[in-house]
Amino acid sequence: MKINYSILFLLVTFLFFSCDKKRVFDEYKSVGNSWHKDSIVSFDLPILDSAKRYNLFVNLRANNDYPFNNLFLIVSLEMPNGYTKVDTLEYQMANPDGEILGNGFTDLKESKLFYKEKVRFRGKYKVNIKQSLRESGKIQGKKNLEGITDVGFRIEKID
Repeated sequence: MKINYSILFLLVTFLFFSCDKKRVFDEYKSVGNSWHKDSIVSFDLPILDSAKRYNLFVNLRANNDYPFNNLFLIVSLEMPNGYTKVDTLEYQMANPDGEILGNGFTDLKESKLFYKEKVRFRGKYKVNIKQSLRESGKIQGKKNLEGITDVGFRIEKID
């Protein structure tokens, strides 16, 4: 019986990953129980086909401990020529009633947040992601952002 469950698990895992034909890069890094304002999550991207274009996404895993409706991120893309493009992004993370948005069956929700479209890569790139949330009326950023457990980055090929 134990072998049958192992075979079933392997089959389900294979089917799950084989259905994701657009994925070129998809990686998560844990930030623990809270994301410190000085913690930068970095991803070294693989060298990709320079003739193709790609869509880029920031992925987040959040739970019900996330106390805000939105999230501000600073995302920097370090290019091989030494230049860095920096974007400040805002994403809605919860409904007005406080329910966390995203996919998932438990209180942990996974969100795929659009970052850039039709990007062409020429060489080795690095992405850095930092939270920059501030509470209303306060100048200082939120030191420890509860409820965000993992930060990810995803690249999809365009058909």
